[in-house]
Amino acid sequence: MKSILIIDDEESIRESLIGILMDEGFRTLFASNGEEGLSLLREESPDLVLLDIWMPGMDGLETLRRIKETSAEQPVIMMSGHGTIETAVRATKLGAFDFIEKPLSLEKVLLTIQNALKVGQLVEENRVLKAKIGKDYEMVGASGAISELQAQIAIAAPTSGWVLITGENGTGKELVARAIHQLSHRQDRPFIEVNCAAIPEELIESELFGHEKGAFTGATAQRKGKFDLAHEGTLFLDEIGDMSLKTQAKVLRILQERKFERVGGSRTIEVDVRVIAATNKDLGEEIRKGTFREDLFYRLNVLPFHVPSLRERREDIPALVNYFLEVFCGKESREIKSLTPAAMEAMVHYPWPGNVRELKNIIERLVIMTPDDLITERHLPATIRQPKMAGGGRPLTSTAVDLGTYREAKEEFEREFLLQKLEENDWNISRTAEAIDIERSNLHRKIKSYGIELKKGGG
Repeated sequence: MKSILIIDDEESIRESLIGILMDEGFRTLFASNGEEGLSLLREESPDLVLLDIWMPGMDGLETLRRIKETSAEQPVIMMSGHGTIETAVRATKLGAFDFIEKPLSLEKVLLTIQNALKVGQLVEENRVLKAKIGKDYEMVGASGAISELQAQIAIAAPTSGWVLITGENGTGKELVARAIHQLSHRQDRPFIEVNCAAIPEELIESELFGHEKGAFTGATAQRKGKFDLAHEGTLFLDEIGDMSLKTQAKVLRILQERKFERVGGSRTIEVDVRVIAATNKDLGEEIRKGTFREDLFYRLNVLPFHVPSLRERREDIPALVNYFLEVFCGKESREIKSLTPAAMEAMVHYPWPGNVRELKNIIERLVIMTPDDLITERHLPATIRQPKMAGGGRPLTSTAVDLGTYREAKEEFEREFLLQKLEENDWNISRTAEAIDIERSNLHRKIKSYGIELKKGGG
């Protein structure tokens, strides 16, 4: 049930409105002055406020100003029997939704209330949607590499400098672009994304700059381009390394002059856009090959960012796994699943050539295809259970690589080897000893010396 707070010093008006609104199914609250109304507003959080302008003490305009200071999105409808255009304009500037003159018309009051509540609902839905989108593009991880990247974003985002983001496919370059936009002064303006690699060469100019009616076959109407749509906001040019030299020249001109013409048009259009570009290519090499303009590179590379691969921040993998488990279990309306320590260890040691995107896809598959709430190593794809190096065999883990001496690395490798073989043999010591050709008592001693915790009781 929607609640409406009535703030009016006239008792007859309050009683009349309370009766009408209760008949219409609203819960009503009332106050006889501004101070009392502000107190009720803090306690009750009504869906709408009906506020009289002319009241003794604190008048309606001052009450409105104080309401908006504490709750900018609170819908307020002003009422007055002595209204003027000047008063209505002042109320609107202070954030009032509408202005109703007394004597009140029942139809006018109810219509205005319904319109205000609809707008309030849209504002709330927009807020929830923005929060959801923000979570969808959240940067997960606390490694040194990610912490440093987040610190750089916080410094660069509020500025107007153009940005160039580099990194392998699937590392999350778009997340960085969106984080920069959300922390910038343009956050309330559009964020427009263009995948330069996905648009055919013959259409890329129309996509970026728009076209006039009749500019080419099929151009039956004028169409705005991405630069137009991103006006006063952010334009994210993903995979800019795949853009043709001809289009690069036009983009460079826009960055220099901040104006362009639509395809087939002659009118110059001025635009205010912050450009963020991203690529998985080595643009220095592309420049040497003659496929990327050096002047465009230096124009874009004002604020360079590099997104580390997942291999460079393995310590973030458990957090990413748990984050995606929560996301996809929620999406599929399932109980939150978890990974066994052995399964998580396999995930951490896998080289992840597809980076975070590959990890995300694997977790979604596991959530859908694993019937149990506990995901074990046997549920993982074979490539993750036993990843192979080019020359065969299981790759060295980051732990083994980071160890200082041959003896330490050998012991770490032996421990991992025993863990893998024990799991393959359901933690049965006799079968494991036979499989790896070692005495059962010797295996027992190694398990104890490495502090390996047996599952299922061993045997």
